[in-house]
Amino acid sequence: MAKHNINIQDGYLFQSLKEGQTMYLELVTGRHLLGRLKRFDRFAVVLESEGKEILIYKHAIATISAAPHHPA
Repeated sequence: MAKHNINIQDGYLFQSLKEGQTMYLELVTGRHLLGRLKRFDRFAVVLESEGKEILIYKHAIATISAAPHHPA
C-alpha cells in the first residue's frame, strides 16, 4: 500500500500564493507582518510588504493566517 505524504503547510502556502491573498504573519518574537506571499520553499517564505520583499525563515514564524477583509 502506498503511503501518501500530506503536507498541510505546503498546501496552505500554495493556496495563499495562488489566490494572492494578503497574509498576516506573527513571528516568534511577537512582531507582526502583513503582506502577500511571493515564494516559499522548505525553509523560508518571501513576503512582499510595503513594496519590499522580506525573506523570513519558517522557524521564526509562530502563525500565518489570511488577513481579514475590510470592506471599502
